[in-house]
Amino acid sequence: MTDIADLRPDRMLSVREVFGIDTDLQVPAFSERDDHVPEVDAVYRFNPDVTLAILAGFMRDRRVMVQGLHGTGKSTHIEQVAARLNWPCVRLNLDGHISRLDLVGKDAVVLREGKQVTEFQEGIVPWSLQRPVALVFDEYDAGRPDVMFVIQRILEQGGKFTLMDQNRVLHPHPFFRLFATANTVGLGNLNGLYHGAQRLNHAQIDRWNIVASLNYLPAGEEIAIVQARVPSLADDAGRQLVASMVAVADLTRKGFAAGDLSTLMSPRTVITWAENVEIFKDPALAFRLSFVNKCDDAERPLVAEYFQRCFDQELKESHQLSSGPHE
Repeated sequence: MTDIADLRPDRMLSVREVFGIDTDLQVPAFSERDDHVPEVDAVYRFNPDVTLAILAGFMRDRRVMVQGLHGTGKSTHIEQVAARLNWPCVRLNLDGHISRLDLVGKDAVVLREGKQVTEFQEGIVPWSLQRPVALVFDEYDAGRPDVMFVIQRILEQGGKFTLMDQNRVLHPHPFFRLFATANTVGLGNLNGLYHGAQRLNHAQIDRWNIVASLNYLPAGEEIAIVQARVPSLADDAGRQLVASMVAVADLTRKGFAAGDLSTLMSPRTVITWAENVEIFKDPALAFRLSFVNKCDDAERPLVAEYFQRCFDQELKESHQLSSGPHE
């Protein structure tokens, strides 16, 4: 990775001008873009409350966790704030294969002047800690316990990090920032939706200074996002189609909340559906390929009923309703 340890924010940006939020806050930013800065998504729509929480992390070195259901754009939200600040950002997914050695570092055999020598290679945590980097832990509640205790060391503001193998104590860079995203708030897989989510040590959750909640947007905003992502649906006819699609998604979310469905349509799924409509020119076929086939067989008739309510069109899965117990 490129060495960026000497970089410092060199300008202040108006939150009102950059993010369209009615506040006088100013946030530090970099003039130059580095390879680690995410690409700007010009059509991204910011949630004001979550944006302010993330900006507090950048401005005041707050440890910020963004919690919410899948597909709401938690990680993307942090990345898009970083992109507008030109702030280097590194995302790490805490899946079950990430080990303590991946985070901390390990001895590796390398070639030096034609000879094999063993030297210590820093993991992502010490590398980021010494640089003006926003380190984002994705799927924070899926991390293994040994990994989580490594992270706990740097959660304290100004927390030092000890490399025991090297007998070194690392001091955090003044512009190192730490974020996380999670589907739960450390309570585990209570409803069966997030397999692999762990119950987290409450002492660790307590170390996060700010916990922001990012859930599904109002229908009008979700429609605008889908139209921005799929420009071929940006006209009036496209808006009517997307409005019906978002209505179906909303019914699946209500069905999930009521316990009728074991899965739901996230905004990401709605965008995928819209993209597939662009390919197949058939909302029903695109719906089946984007969502229906992911559902349990027993739930497909109900999902087909949601589609029929919003599109006034029967899916082939609907015939199961007529032979079911509702008749």
